[in-house]
Amino acid sequence: MKRFITSITLILMAWALGAQTEPQAVRHTIRHDGMEREYWLYVPEGMEKGAPLVMVLHGYGGKAEGYRPEMMTVAQENGFAVCYPQGAEDPKGKTGWNVGYPAQKGMKTDDVDFVCDLARHLQKKHGFSRANTFCTGMSNGGEMCYILAMQRPEMFSAFASIAGLTMEWAYKELTPKRPVPFMEVHGTEDRTSRWEGDPDNEGGWGEYIAVPLAVANMAAAARCTHKLTTELPMIRNKVILHRYMGGEPAWEGGPIAEVRLYEVVGGKHSWALSDLDTCREIWDFFTIYKK
Repeated sequence: MKRFITSITLILMAWALGAQTEPQAVRHTIRHDGMEREYWLYVPEGMEKGAPLVMVLHGYGGKAEGYRPEMMTVAQENGFAVCYPQGAEDPKGKTGWNVGYPAQKGMKTDDVDFVCDLARHLQKKHGFSRANTFCTGMSNGGEMCYILAMQRPEMFSAFASIAGLTMEWAYKELTPKRPVPFMEVHGTEDRTSRWEGDPDNEGGWGEYIAVPLAVANMAAAARCTHKLTTELPMIRNKVILHRYMGGEPAWEGGPIAEVRLYEVVGGKHSWALSDLDTCREIWDFFTIYKK
């Protein structure tokens, strides 16, 4: 009986220890353009001053609270901070990032400025690295990654879009100001953010270009000269990695700005966590561009 009680006690202690070490993000607020904006921040215990910062942008109608805890696990293992900003409500009452959807008509929120201001605020307040700040996001958050990469590439060392798109207006009006390290993970059977694009706005999100063209546009901005295509070890769906290489440095004296497309064959509208270790894949890509 004593052995049984001792065993149960050890199991409960182990469970409690595991629960205590599970990463948890903390809610904060900041004022921007007269609005109180919310964000959640995770800082690993014992993290060194000057550590990297990764911004993670949720999708349309989503919430920052509880979003993508897998990224916090990677942060805990590798010593970087993670910030989850909360998108504001649009005229339809949906939370998200102002990228020009028809439903966002009349929305005045400048989310490019908000995300950049929040990054600067965190760098100053917590001492995070200005040189090693990165941005990722899914769907609507992925669209913000494209827009930020085109408008404010100096703020972030690299970007990773998951199931994101380049809106047609952005493709026609915006041009990246410099070579930008960029990766996209996208399913070929994504019916929300269509692989083939939606030039006639059949889905109601506004006109947007095909995913391969959007990635090739980023590769052209980076002056990439060739593409290397490989197939990753299969977990569920086949994942084909297209690497655009041979371009110009991301900054003077820095590494070449590579652009990647992870083509998830048969994949739906998701982070593709069943097909590859997406969050670690993102961090491995970002690590190439740490200064």
